[in-house]
Amino acid sequence: MAMVFFSGELQRFTGEEKTSVVALNYRELLGELHNKYPDLKNSEISEMAIAIDGEIVHEPLLELIPEEAELHFFHFIAGG
Repeated sequence: MAMVFFSGELQRFTGEEKTSVVALNYRELLGELHNKYPDLKNSEISEMAIAIDGEIVHEPLLELIPEEAELHFFHFIAGG
């Protein structure tokens, strides 16, 4: 199972620091998290970037989730 780690901001919606998921792709991941934590829908988690095993993915819609992956969500950082 993959492990999702939540930032302090996301922990307000989940009440947990981390959780395991069985999702095989990003779309399933969002569905599983929204089912487990209904308040996450309000946090705009689908608008966030994700790091999969340390690799930042800005447009993860088609990304596969490795079975033992470590996942972190975070807000985009604007630069200039």
